Amino acid sequence: MGAAVFFGCAGIAFGPALALVLLTVAAEPLRVIVLVAGAFFWLVSLLLSSLLWFVAVQLSGPQDPRPQERLLLLGAALSVLLQESFRFAYFKLLKKADEGLAALSEDGRSPLSLRHMAYVSGLSFGLSSSIFSLTNLLAEAVGPGTVGIHGDSPYYFITSGETFLAMALLLLHTFWGVIFFDACQRCRYGCLGLVVASHLLTSGLTFLNPRYEATLGPIFILTLGTALWAFLTAGGSFRNLLKCLSCKQEEDSRVMMYSALRGPCED
Repeated sequence: MGAAVFFGCAGIAFGPALALVLLTVAAEPLRVIVLVAGAFFWLVSLLLSSLLWFVAVQLSGPQDPRPQERLLLLGAALSVLLQESFRFAYFKLLKKADEGLAALSEDGRSPLSLRHMAYVSGLSFGLSSSIFSLTNLLAEAVGPGTVGIHGDSPYYFITSGETFLAMALLLLHTFWGVIFFDACQRCRYGCLGLVVASHLLTSGLTFLNPRYEATLGPIFILTLGTALWAFLTAGGSFRNLLKCLSCKQEEDSRVMMYSALRGPCED
C-alpha cells in the first residue's frame, strides 16, 4: 500500500514535468545543461533563505511562538524574492552565454534561443521547488505507518492537496520563467512586478492550509491564467493551438504546372 501511494503521489506531482523533460529537453544536450544549472541556482537561493531563517530564529528567541509566526510569513516572502533575484541573475548569465554561442557559430546564430532557455530554466526551478516541498510527504507515504487505521481517510496523501499543489507550483515556475525572461529582454518592468506579485500570492495562499479548498482553487485558477499569459508571450495563437490539437498539416496551396516538370535527359 505504501509503495502504491508513493508512486501515485509522485506521478501526480512530477508526471507532467517528466513528460516535458523527456519530450522537449532530454534530446538536446544544451537544454540539459541549462536545466541542471537552473536547478543549481534555485538551490543556492534556498540555501541563502535557510541561513537567513536560522539566524532570524536564533535572534528572535525560539521559545516564543508569536514572533515565529510572523517570521514565517516574512521568511516566505524573503524566499520568494531571493528566488526571483536568482532567476534574474540566471537570465543575465544565459544572455551572456547566448551571445558567446552566437559569436562562435558559423552563421552568427545561437544554437539555443533565449526563449528556449527561459522555458527550460523555469522548468528547472519548478522541478527543484516541487522536489523539496514534497520529499517529506513521499518519505512518509512509504511507511511503515498506515494512514486511516484510526478511522481517518486512507486517501490523505492524495486528498490533502500537497501533491496537486506541488504540480501546480512546478507548472507555475515554468510559466513564470517564460514571462520573466521575456519581460527582462524587453524591459517590461510591469510584467516583472506581476510575476513577483503572483509568486508572493501563491506562497501566501499556502498559509491557508489545511483548508485546501481555499488554497488549491485560487492557485489552479492562477496557474491557468499564467499558462495563457505565457502562451501568448511565447508567440502562441489560437490558430496554432487548433492546428496542434488537430495534428493535421496544412496542405500546400501552390499548384505546380505540368509543363514545369522536366524528366531526365535522354541520350
